[in-house]
Amino acid sequence: MMEMNKVIALESRLRGCSNVLTLGVKTNFGAYSAQEADLIRAADKIYYPTTFYADLFDAVGKKTFPSYHTYKCVQDKIKQTALFNLAGISHPRTRVFYGDRQKGLILQYFSYPFIAKIPRGSALGQGVFLVQNGKDLDAYCGMTHVAYIQEYLPMDRDMRVVIIGNRAVHAYWKIAAPGEFRTNVGAGAAISFEPLPEKAIALAVKASALCRWDDVGIDICEHDGQFYILEANMKYGKEGFRQAGIDYLKLMEKMIQNGEI
Repeated sequence: MMEMNKVIALESRLRGCSNVLTLGVKTNFGAYSAQEADLIRAADKIYYPTTFYADLFDAVGKKTFPSYHTYKCVQDKIKQTALFNLAGISHPRTRVFYGDRQKGLILQYFSYPFIAKIPRGSALGQGVFLVQNGKDLDAYCGMTHVAYIQEYLPMDRDMRVVIIGNRAVHAYWKIAAPGEFRTNVGAGAAISFEPLPEKAIALAVKASALCRWDDVGIDICEHDGQFYILEANMKYGKEGFRQAGIDYLKLMEKMIQNGEI
């Protein structure tokens, strides 16, 4: 018998929350049982529907968490950069070059060293390169048809601010490992809970509101007294929560119960 008093989730991220019924992700909607399909249709909101179903639920006017707008920018640095620029959000100078002809123009816009990233689908610091010379650039350009080039802002740390709903629920520093330019925890960065500048947290909250993202880890750096949003991570890890002693599932249970998400 299905538990009718629980909210409905598809992805497993909330599995273990006492007030969530996780149905799982089925690539064919017809694979859900009649009772499961009725629960999905009747729900006011579907939690963690996946990018595929978020699009469909939006088409029929059903709310989701995260929002449909959040899903539109998952692991897509090109869309994120365009949105930051459109919304007037501070972001390192970045340009996208399509195909070999445009790649030939990179050095007209950027001087070594600069950052090059695989623009879609990369995470955990993978697909991020410090390009210091022509050999590095040739190697990078051979990996991707679309070149995503960003100015290099020297740093040994940046900040992660996690926004859930409309507020910052957690924030911490990510300190790069010795000899490493990347500040990703997956690349060996250490986590520090020294207080973050209030301006950085305010920038993350403002950016998430402008972009209509309601479940996101926003990475911010400070350079020459200015704060820049580096990127948004919709599939952020939970290591920062674990090290801080924050029970992520209990936090989400409470936010659902309080109607915050």
